[in-house]
Amino acid sequence: MLINKKHSAFSVFIFLILAVFLISSVASGAIPSDKKKKEALASIEKHKAEIIALSDQIWQLAETALEETQSSKLLADYAEAQGFKVERGVAGLPTAFIATYGQGRPVIGVLGEYDALPGLSQKAQPVKEALQPGAAGQGCGHNLLGTAALSSALAIKELIEAGKLKGTVRFYGTPAEEATGGKVYMVRAGLFNDLDACLTWHPGQETEVSVDGSQAIVEFIVEFFGRAAHAAGDPWNGRSALAALELYTTGLNRMREFVKPTVRMHYSILNGGDVPNVVPAYARLWCWLRDSKGTGVQQLMDRARHLAEGAALMAEVEQKLTVCGGNWETLVNLTGEKLMFNNMTWLGPIKFTPEEQEFAKEIQKSLGLEPKGLDETIQPWAAPKPDPEGGSTDVGDVSWQVPTISFDVTTAPIDTPWHAWPVVACGGMSIGHKGLIYAAQILATTMVDLYENPKYIQAMKEEFEQKRKGVVYKPFVPEGPPVIIKK
Repeated sequence: MLINKKHSAFSVFIFLILAVFLISSVASGAIPSDKKKKEALASIEKHKAEIIALSDQIWQLAETALEETQSSKLLADYAEAQGFKVERGVAGLPTAFIATYGQGRPVIGVLGEYDALPGLSQKAQPVKEALQPGAAGQGCGHNLLGTAALSSALAIKELIEAGKLKGTVRFYGTPAEEATGGKVYMVRAGLFNDLDACLTWHPGQETEVSVDGSQAIVEFIVEFFGRAAHAAGDPWNGRSALAALELYTTGLNRMREFVKPTVRMHYSILNGGDVPNVVPAYARLWCWLRDSKGTGVQQLMDRARHLAEGAALMAEVEQKLTVCGGNWETLVNLTGEKLMFNNMTWLGPIKFTPEEQEFAKEIQKSLGLEPKGLDETIQPWAAPKPDPEGGSTDVGDVSWQVPTISFDVTTAPIDTPWHAWPVVACGGMSIGHKGLIYAAQILATTMVDLYENPKYIQAMKEEFEQKRKGVVYKPFVPEGPPVIIKK
């Protein structure tokens, strides 16, 4: 059972006060980490051209979930050439890998992604035009995400190598975030169990720490098996699988009145018969259910099973429901987020050139939006919302294994749609490059603080243990390897 809201709010307040105390004590001179942070920044600058070239190659390749063969190899080969020990094909995922350097504690991980989205091919220009019609594109900026994370890990590796930091740094190459959620399979394999802390980031339209988390989600297929017959000649001999599917979607839509406001339900009909004059013997539905909590999603899943049974009974057909995957909500760690926010303010805001701002405004004009350009500001610290809005991510499952902190960096224009061509366009040119490097700097400087002062990690762990107290985490993914659902 989850802890009650009053207890939760009080705990968050206590941990936030503790975080502020720890950070202010270090800022007063207890730990002279600024010099090492500047050395980390110098490392990022030294490898900047190589990292940007890697990002551009991954942007060009635009490989989709579980097919990121070349993208994964580029990152793994680069890490290996820089002195990391690389394990490839981990957790039974051919495009997943781990790159490690150092020994002993703390063990700090940083997450990288590199999968693209189907059908979003786009040139690096402010007007919509496919680079390769029908091909995929980096519509979520994962070419930037993975390379920035590796750049930060390399900066820490060089400080460990020089004897200026002690511990282990680990880069996780995680595939298929946009589909099956490769991190969940890596969680299931226990690959995060020995971490002390984990960091990640995401491209966005604003630069801010991620205090609101994400939604939990479960993904499943419902199949109905009926009996074919001539739809006009002898329909009484048929049993329509499509009728069952329609009854099922009707049930889902009636459910919308009787769920919490945080719930989201989406579905797509994959199979519904071939021709009108044949009673469909087979029908298939692909469904996603979301809620602000994994426990809420579990309850929704129970109701979805009952609906499938009822629809099959009414249409006199058979049914099968198969859970394909899903993610838990992100367990936000405010202690670590505050530390990350302080490093943002220490670095100062990201700066774009007039040419980059004009590029962004041209995108906005082409979409009929107000030409506001790019947001350069660091969003102020704000209290987390009671329930997160928006999407889901497999980072959520990692956050239930180890204290995990995240942030967003501006890499696309204000108000433009995500998972869309403007994100692809910016990710293949200097706007994306600038966000990549800035993200690497925040990751690296925050990791320096964690290596330098174990009190930070201890405070993060205490908040982590308090927030997951009483909740039994169980991944939504089924046994066996992941499967990409296709129509």
